[in-house]
Amino acid sequence: METKGILASVGMAYGEDAYAVGVNACQDAIEQLGDKNPDLLIVFSSVKYDQEKMLQGVRSVAPKALLVGSSTSGEITTSGPVKERSVSVMAIKSPEIKYFVGVGQHILQDPREAGKFAADKVKEQAGSNSLKAFMMLPDVLVGNGADIVRGVLDSLGAHFPVVGGASGDDFAFKKTYQYVNDKVYSGSVVGLGLSGNFKMGIGVKHGWIPVGEPMKVTKSKGAVVHEINGIPAVKIYEDYFGEEEAKILRTEALARLAITYPLGMKVAGSDELLIRDPISVDANGSITCAAEIPEGSEIRLMIGSREEAVKVAKMAAADAVAQLGGSAPKAVIIFNCIARNKLFGDKSGDEINAIQEAVGINVPLIGFYTYGEQAPLGGEVKNIEQCNSAFHNETVVICVLAD
Repeated sequence: METKGILASVGMAYGEDAYAVGVNACQDAIEQLGDKNPDLLIVFSSVKYDQEKMLQGVRSVAPKALLVGSSTSGEITTSGPVKERSVSVMAIKSPEIKYFVGVGQHILQDPREAGKFAADKVKEQAGSNSLKAFMMLPDVLVGNGADIVRGVLDSLGAHFPVVGGASGDDFAFKKTYQYVNDKVYSGSVVGLGLSGNFKMGIGVKHGWIPVGEPMKVTKSKGAVVHEINGIPAVKIYEDYFGEEEAKILRTEALARLAITYPLGMKVAGSDELLIRDPISVDANGSITCAAEIPEGSEIRLMIGSREEAVKVAKMAAADAVAQLGGSAPKAVIIFNCIARNKLFGDKSGDEINAIQEAVGINVPLIGFYTYGEQAPLGGEVKNIEQCNSAFHNETVVICVLAD
């Protein structure tokens, strides 16, 4: 059967036996695809499963397909957020798209170099094929996610469209995994380069709302913010919550509170503030964030709103579709922050429904809840000189492929 254009499908399975769940998820995808030889498999899995066995199960069904994937903090399929811990697989077939894969290991030693290495490998394999996009799946538990993105751009160029999500581990924050073909990695970044005759749209929004006055980061180094407006950084939370409440910040993980009260940083090229998740506070009141906030940055305290988050998710999806220039979406890949899942609670399906209203209810869709997202600021991919790929927190990134 000669395939014309992009064919995509999504399969999902859950249960106790890791190998069987991998087999079933991939078989589900293959049956819906109607073709036993997909070009690409994208695999998102809970860490509940033995990762090697799960991957062997998936590979046993479609051994010739190129496979990339990641462990998650929750999987998303065309039916919405998966309620059980699962393995979800997207199968893609198209005569028009070529894929190239690279792995950068040792993020712990040098995150920027790991990002560059993965992108260099992709570029090397692509040879004379002109790359149009780069999808990345990094481990940010072991190194600065913004540095990994910088490394990718060191290789591919300052204005290259990068999209992706940081691997999760069901909200344990201990160890995450990345997959290429038969191999399971950790502490690595997997990069997938795409070239060929296809269209891609990217939507990026968060919907967090600024509260209080803008403030200035007066002392910071990397991901650690020492002082805001010349006083210990934690004061931004003490002033808002009162000192009694804020004492809890020093004893419990700030990450739990930051889910609904992150920091927002003003950046050129985005109509929204770039979100940064605070993770912990030290004895001096310095806050460590999920990625850096440079000294001199203007920041605000942000507050999460379910209504606003749903509204902007639909807008982001509509932005992605608009970039396709009239072509119909054929496959949707979502990188969605775990913080959004926690904000929505049992209503997380509302956000995915809103996205599907814009992209099409039956278009094959896969995604996962991440520990950080990668995408161009404002989803800019048309004016390539203004395409500035960055590391995001608490944001939904929607990548749409079309013929």
